[in-house]
Amino acid sequence: MADNYQYQIPPNVDREEFMRTRVFVERDQVTNTTSNDLSGTWDSFDDRWDFDAWKKQFRLVINRMSFNAVEFDLIGVHASVANTLRRILIAEVPTMAIEDVFIKNNTSVMMDEVLAHRLGLIPLRADVGKFGERGPNDAPTDLNTIVLNLKVKCERIQGTPKSMPREQRLTNHTVYSRDIIWDPQGDQATEHKDNPIQPAFDDIVITKLNQGEELDIVMHARKGIGRDHAKYSPVGTASYRIMPEIHILRPIVGDAAHKFAESFPPGVIEIVKNARGQDEAKVANARKDTVSRNVLRHPEFLDAVTLSRKRDHFIFNVETVGSVTPAPLMVQAFDVLKQKCLKLRASLDNLNLQ
Repeated sequence: MADNYQYQIPPNVDREEFMRTRVFVERDQVTNTTSNDLSGTWDSFDDRWDFDAWKKQFRLVINRMSFNAVEFDLIGVHASVANTLRRILIAEVPTMAIEDVFIKNNTSVMMDEVLAHRLGLIPLRADVGKFGERGPNDAPTDLNTIVLNLKVKCERIQGTPKSMPREQRLTNHTVYSRDIIWDPQGDQATEHKDNPIQPAFDDIVITKLNQGEELDIVMHARKGIGRDHAKYSPVGTASYRIMPEIHILRPIVGDAAHKFAESFPPGVIEIVKNARGQDEAKVANARKDTVSRNVLRHPEFLDAVTLSRKRDHFIFNVETVGSVTPAPLMVQAFDVLKQKCLKLRASLDNLNLQ
């Protein structure tokens, strides 16, 4: 492959390997972005697809996980695979969400349509695997529908003076998601006794009521995916970035080392004492770099550092809305990806038979 690009390749690395596996970050542009892993692109590299070889270099590393967020590294895959996983997390993992709202009584200042919309966006914690899909002409049953009730009335607490704040002299002045009550149908109480169906968070504000105002609402939740409506999406954010790399080409010492470190976010560059007792800049954690490229604004560092990104190393950050915790969410996402691959394989087999 012709090499017309003049780039500062770090010392002691294979030039072709570096160009094949990295995206280059320059002061005013990002280069070498085009995918070049097609068979025969590189003369000195055997890039034919080999599943066993791919398995040896593929890794999924979970860095941190909490109740509603996970950060993990997906290493050794093409960008198309990483983006497919991101889109599946957003739009194709099924959840349960409120679809039908039957308002029997609403004397609050909030219009019925707005109230119904707010209710639909409240994430529900339910075992979606125990429910089937409900078609547009299917009747609601305990196998495809969750019934929820919201019945509250704002009343004055006896004996409280009018001078007190409303929150202290009125009951149900603020209506929260915890006021939504699950009404089990059929065998649902038994099926979901270990994990009762409820809103993912109990402090979501639905509306406010004044004295004498009330709500009496019945809701039906059904199974769906984010591709149909955003309320079914199990994640608030699902994004990835390519692993940043910082290659120091020559020693950076003294005051220049401190200026160099200040050009990066905290924790990326550390200052250490070298053998001569001088302050010297070293890469501490390139992962924390936001690739702002501020360092390349200083002419004295243009020949001292090379910024790049590892083409097949993706750092994922996923934050759920609470309807599904990260661990089962990732399992479901990979299962959807697996089913897509099996469907594609079957289609190709049928095509070959024809």
